[in-house]
Amino acid sequence: MARYTHALMERRADALDWGIVGAGLLPADRRVRDCLLPQDGLYTLVERDGVEETAGVIGSLAEVVYAGDTTEGLLARMEDPAIRLVSLTVSENGYGLNPATRALDPEHPMIRADLAAPARPRSAVGVIVEAYRRRMEAGGRAFTAMSCDNIQGNGGVLRAAVLSLAGMRDARLAGWIEEHGAFPETMVDRITPATRPDQVAQLERDYGLRDRWPVFSERFTQWVIEDRFAAGRPEWEEVGAQFVPDVAPYEIMKLRLLNGSHLAIAALGRLMGHRFVHEVMADDRMRAYMAALMDRETGPTLAPVPGVDLGAYKRDLVARFANPAIEDTVERINTDAPVNLLVMPIEASLAAGGEVELLALALAAWMRRLRGRDDRGEAIEIRHPLAALLQERAAEGGADPGPLLSVESLFGGLRHEARFVEALRRWMASLHEAGASATLDRALGGG
Repeated sequence: MARYTHALMERRADALDWGIVGAGLLPADRRVRDCLLPQDGLYTLVERDGVEETAGVIGSLAEVVYAGDTTEGLLARMEDPAIRLVSLTVSENGYGLNPATRALDPEHPMIRADLAAPARPRSAVGVIVEAYRRRMEAGGRAFTAMSCDNIQGNGGVLRAAVLSLAGMRDARLAGWIEEHGAFPETMVDRITPATRPDQVAQLERDYGLRDRWPVFSERFTQWVIEDRFAAGRPEWEEVGAQFVPDVAPYEIMKLRLLNGSHLAIAALGRLMGHRFVHEVMADDRMRAYMAALMDRETGPTLAPVPGVDLGAYKRDLVARFANPAIEDTVERINTDAPVNLLVMPIEASLAAGGEVELLALALAAWMRRLRGRDDRGEAIEIRHPLAALLQERAAEGGADPGPLLSVESLFGGLRHEARFVEALRRWMASLHEAGASATLDRALGGG
């Protein structure tokens, strides 16, 4: 959003009326604030495509707020009627949802804390609800709450979570939000890995810029937005954003083809000892696996997407993942991507009578990774909200996925799908006995 807003500011003088207050709730966000404040919120965006790259300074951040210790300062800013749009990029884990139902979980530690002290919320959803309450009590106008996370139906999921928490507090508040608030659906597509210290040094060496918090990304970008706003919006369509009546086809395309493929190759690639995505894609077998996964299993679950050539989109994904300039780590994907990126297309393909062999292999690799060692014996750090439980079930089951599949909050009713379970058991056994490389050969018909 900062990049699009900056581009609009360069194009139109009236766009300078807009600006972004960047806010973080997690302990790691303190460092972001500490880096950006001395730079007046300015940071460098480096866009890379192979050996070519461009660098520019982004100036759309007006303020940077750290709200990890207390959210009062952030809430005070959100009370200001000048704040017309609140966007979220907090990952699915940041919403306090039940993973199986994607509804707000009142027993989630963050949500329980918010219900106990609603005026001092800890969660992103709790902050939005309290900010809406303050707007309502002041007789003010509601802001738009816009999720930019990789969650299918992200606007609807956020809306349901906000209304659920508001309803637990005050039925009148929930009614006011339902009448006046807006929760547009969005789809954001750009690979942006975490910046490494050596890249900070490289930026100074190559461009003479001292920037404590630069951002490195691929050149490709796509932002599709449902045009549903409560208090106006920037004219982002003038700088490349797409406003459409229905985001769902674009969103499902991206989640199934990009994010699902990303997680599949990252899980397998990490077992084989790879550290970076482009290293995984340097293996022709992984390229063939990814292409087959999209062509035979995830692609057929998609409805037509207006204005998109799915064949070209899939080919572009393979090229984007293979881009060595991005230096995206497989661990970022394995850690950040929720496993339902595999579960949902499995369910969709089973419901349509489609193939699930390669999806079963991807999930088997995800499960095998939970043992905490790759095929070379090197340690794998498992970071997941249910890490202790998952590692316990992985150790209990070994090559048998049954104990893990019984975690219904993650895998729903997949344990009852005999055709899928048979494939999953077969691939789990192969990964344990022969390793990921030999198993990949078998999946591609070579063993």
